Amino acid sequence: MYEMGVRRFGAVNWMGLRMLGWREIRRFLAVWQQTVLAPLITAGLFLTVFALAFGRNRADVMGVDFLHFIAPGILMMTVIQNAFANTSSSIVIAKVQGNIVDTLMPPLASWEILLGYLAGAIARALIVAVVIWLGLFVVLGQGIAHPLWALAAVVLGAAFLGGLGILAAVFADKFDQMAAITNFVITPLSFLSGTFYSAKALPPTFQILTHYNPVFYLIDMARYGFLGVSDASPWHGLTVICAALVGVLGLGWYWLRTGYRMKP
Repeated sequence: MYEMGVRRFGAVNWMGLRMLGWREIRRFLAVWQQTVLAPLITAGLFLTVFALAFGRNRADVMGVDFLHFIAPGILMMTVIQNAFANTSSSIVIAKVQGNIVDTLMPPLASWEILLGYLAGAIARALIVAVVIWLGLFVVLGQGIAHPLWALAAVVLGAAFLGGLGILAAVFADKFDQMAAITNFVITPLSFLSGTFYSAKALPPTFQILTHYNPVFYLIDMARYGFLGVSDASPWHGLTVICAALVGVLGLGWYWLRTGYRMKP
């Protein structure tokens, strides 16, 4: 029940939360060629380029064949970029078209809106991860050394980048601003995270900078989940990611609660 537009303590709008999450899932499934098939092709192109560039002459990395070494990083990088795109595109399109009120007006608490958007990002991330892994299994025979760690990396990565996507979309009022955030923040974080190399091979200064990048721990955790090797302790990475996730989701909840840059 609601009084004066304020929800009674402890009440949860399960129907509204479920419908928002389902709306976000249907939104990306409606264009599965762009949201599921395209990431598979992109990951395949990355792998093909590196295979053609280095062939079998590239030395093993951390005792693992180079193509097998970069495969989990490519999978994870593709997953988190899609999670970010899912939440950011949904909100910024709604803001530009002026129909964001359809999300703000229903009796949904700010945390329910947050979880609804994240549900779509995590669902898309899981589907993309499974599709790419199946491709890697067929092409490289890629297995999964620690399934729970691999699953944790995908889910936490999707939640973290999905949360960043919400922050970016709330802040941005135009597509140009969204593109700038993607190109100058998200893309560098993704590519400079140890996806194609081991952080231990970097000069000391760059090693330190890399360890300040939360995405590095997502890539490293995924590599540990799929291959059983990692640059850092997976438990340390889990701690860092959980702390970063709490910060991002906390800020996202606060912005949605106060209506920051969301109210028409």
